Amino acid sequence: MTTGLVLGKFAPLHRGHQLLIETSLVETQQTVVLIYDCPDLAVPPLPVRAQWIRDLYPQVHVLEAWDGPTETGLDPAITQQHDHYLQRRLADWPITHFFSSEPYGEHVSRALQAVDRRVDVARNRVPISATAIRTNLFAQRQFLHPRVYRDLLTHVVFLGAPSTGKTTLACEIAKRLQTVWMPEYGREYWEAHQSERRLSREQLLEIALEHRRREDALLMDANQYFFVDTDATTTLQFSLYYHGDAVGELWNLAQQCRYRYDVFFLCLPDIPYDDTWDRSGDANRIEMHRRITSDLRTRKIHFYPISGDLEERCTQVCDVLDAHRRQRESSLVERP
Repeated sequence: MTTGLVLGKFAPLHRGHQLLIETSLVETQQTVVLIYDCPDLAVPPLPVRAQWIRDLYPQVHVLEAWDGPTETGLDPAITQQHDHYLQRRLADWPITHFFSSEPYGEHVSRALQAVDRRVDVARNRVPISATAIRTNLFAQRQFLHPRVYRDLLTHVVFLGAPSTGKTTLACEIAKRLQTVWMPEYGREYWEAHQSERRLSREQLLEIALEHRRREDALLMDANQYFFVDTDATTTLQFSLYYHGDAVGELWNLAQQCRYRYDVFFLCLPDIPYDDTWDRSGDANRIEMHRRITSDLRTRKIHFYPISGDLEERCTQVCDVLDAHRRQRESSLVERP
């Protein structure tokens, strides 16, 4: 059996890496992808990078090289270290073809006694590198699969009862940070389908599903941050409020929100109530605020309360996001 090998940090996985994997899938009977840890780079951790490949190429054998060498270069001492590691790590995988686009293809292929298969060495087919992507993610996003790009963004959701300023805040902060935001689909749906100011449990599920679909469709237009007005947990609360229950799939979508978003903001009901025809009064606003707050605490989701006028709210959001960014950068640790 012919076995192809592709290795790297995939920090991040881009179309050039995918070309190597896909070439191996065509030219060999099975493909192994070995992923190195890279704790010195501000990129998603190894399990996340490994999951990209597992999701996009389920037929590939993915190996996580937690104990792999960290030094790079063509110095003989470094190449020997890598060669010995690969010989040991791949002892149970008789590699017949090594796919790469780098000079190290020569010494790795020789060490594994495999065919040195170079692909797109001049970068004519895919003119990109992981370094260029890390330097300017938004400008180079066309070289990333949406599954990968999603994990490189900070997903921010604004929650709150009706008339707490979520839409205004999401729109304004997206404008200031030069990115996109996802409007609340529920209002659009309600205006088109409500009957006596009510929606069925099944219709509320339709809202959550379409809202999520529109989020995914908008994803590739986001620049570092992706802001979302309302999520499935709030849709669930409306179902519980009006019907006392919800369809099972809506419960599942609400549960997934904990991992779908990185930062949760809760807009407080401290601004004047906008008593429009489609709302149920300030008393309802207070009750929904309590329900949403309780739900966040029950799910053990950390959230940031947002209050004050629009300028004060924007300042609070930017401060939190700056702190979140610094925390992510400082979480990088040196390999012991």
